[in-house]
Amino acid sequence: MFSKSKINEPGPKAEDNAPKPAAEAPRAPSGDFKPSTPPKAKPPASVLSSDLHITGNLKTTGDNQVEGTVEGDIRAHLLTIGESATIKGEVVADDVVINGRIVGRVRGLKVRLTSTARVEGDIIHKTIAIESGAHFEGSVQRQDDPLNPGGTKQAAPAPAAPKPQGQPQS
Repeated sequence: MFSKSKINEPGPKAEDNAPKPAAEAPRAPSGDFKPSTPPKAKPPASVLSSDLHITGNLKTTGDNQVEGTVEGDIRAHLLTIGESATIKGEVVADDVVINGRIVGRVRGLKVRLTSTARVEGDIIHKTIAIESGAHFEGSVQRQDDPLNPGGTKQAAPAPAAPKPQGQPQS
């Protein structure tokens, strides 16, 4: 009998529902955090068209696709050099895909020269791929951190400096 009277009474059910909306209210702010996730989505790559000629340096933390001509250094996360593109300067990126022409140094964690690539300069990389048909004139050097320009080279002269100082004192 007790269970029948409690089931039939609408009062306790309404009270049980009242705490639930209160519990849902704190969930609403966590819903505010969900919209912050979509802005973290990667924006599309910036494209520099084939009729664009830039004199100066480019720097971005995003992706960049170059189809035109750039006279200057480029820094990006993912850099794609199109078949019609010409770069005269240093290229530094996490990932570099070269379909066009670069005259200058290339630094990247992953560097890929496609069959249409033409590179005149040094390549410093962690991993490299060169397709058959690619033209390359320069040196290739593997480094664990190719994005850091000569970090280990700067450390080598520092120990050499104390040795000359010690010799004149003797």
